[in-house]
Amino acid sequence: MSLASTHRVHFAVGDEHTARGVVDALTEIFFEGQAAIAAFERPDSRWDVTVHFAEPPDQPLVRELVANAAGADIAAGITFDTVEAKDWVKASLEDLVPVPAGRFVVHGQHDRDRIAPNKLGIEIEAALAFGTGHHGTTRGCLLLLDQALKAWRPRRVLDLGTGTGVLAIAAAKALHEKVLASDIDPPSVQVARDNARLNVSGHLVRTVRATGFSAPQFTQSALFDLVLANILANPLRQLAGPMARHLAPSALVILSGLLPHQAPAVIAAYRARGLVPVRHLRIEGWSSLLLRKVN
Repeated sequence: MSLASTHRVHFAVGDEHTARGVVDALTEIFFEGQAAIAAFERPDSRWDVTVHFAEPPDQPLVRELVANAAGADIAAGITFDTVEAKDWVKASLEDLVPVPAGRFVVHGQHDRDRIAPNKLGIEIEAALAFGTGHHGTTRGCLLLLDQALKAWRPRRVLDLGTGTGVLAIAAAKALHEKVLASDIDPPSVQVARDNARLNVSGHLVRTVRATGFSAPQFTQSALFDLVLANILANPLRQLAGPMARHLAPSALVILSGLLPHQAPAVIAAYRARGLVPVRHLRIEGWSSLLLRKVN
């Protein structure tokens, strides 16, 4: 059976919030089976959005949807083209090979059967890809988590700004302990909850909507032994004080979502609250930090 050529729409937006808005708008109009939508962050912090259609899309409609969600300038920069005959769903995932990070491997459903039995597979479907593991920040966090857990077993873990839930699921699978996962974005909370269930970790990953440490669940919980926060440099700096107050003695903190030139300011903010850097990874133009609370 031959496959028809697929029709591709591509454009770039300036930030994650806008990318989410565009993806939501397109998803509401184009049902599953009509379009495969993927959004990925670039090292310059812009986001690439690509949509694959089985049939030629209504170009004016696509431009109107993007203009409403992201502005006329973004809509004007949309490119429409046709790609070679192939499975058009796989076309949106063609670059998303399994990503190894120590004992962890982040993968899509199409690679489920290829994960070695001695690895901890984390299945994240990338059709709507925010934090799938195919980004230097997520991989950096997973590598630091793997390193930390080789010599230490935290009991109370928080994934702050969980996104798709990759880090929470990784910690839950490695530790077989309950993990609290929070995000400011309600759809992300639902996605993380769904992904935890997909990975047979729904009984371990507790998801909550929260801004920073403001939710009641944080005051009800004991102090955390490990916090993972893959967000952005400015929020990380602002959270240094509240985070330090929620940490147990000798707790570890893994931070990412910052560019290398932003790392010194983030390190300084946490050092002022009694946390010292243990390791600094640089992957694909992004920094990931491991810090320990010393006082």
